[in-house]
Amino acid sequence: MHKILYFGGQKSGKSNLAEQKAIQLAKEKKPYYIATYDNSYGDSEMIQRVEQHKLQRVDNFHTIEETKDLLAVVRDDETYLVDCVSMWILNNIDKEESDLIEQLENLNKKNANIVFVLNDVSSGVIPIDSLNRKYVDLSGIIGQKLASFCDEVYEVKLGLEIQLK
Repeated sequence: MHKILYFGGQKSGKSNLAEQKAIQLAKEKKPYYIATYDNSYGDSEMIQRVEQHKLQRVDNFHTIEETKDLLAVVRDDETYLVDCVSMWILNNIDKEESDLIEQLENLNKKNANIVFVLNDVSSGVIPIDSLNRKYVDLSGIIGQKLASFCDEVYEVKLGLEIQLK
């Protein structure tokens, strides 16, 4: 079973490439798409993005909506696409870093293919407020953790993947 990470900026093409990879890994079985967006934020533009992702994956995936507890929905011997880890971090921003790391470590122990999608938010300036600093810091820490145990890591720019691991 494989663990794979795709990361890049917004609209870099990472979700599309990750979807293709998950379908490839699943072989004859239909993979699961774990959608992490929490619709309670009331952001109409994000709802449009979510709808676009739904149309993009059409009948290629079983969809599971899980905003916080990825372990609750991942079973052995299946293939999953987690889109995206960045939203999962935001949904769990009130939790301790160690709790999030522990959940990822337990996911790594699952006998399942898991393709993770993560936004690269670490190339800008240090945010001025503490909540945004915490989010950017967690994104970097979580990204490093995922990269450490993933079998393959891809940076995505302009729809092109660059394999780092």
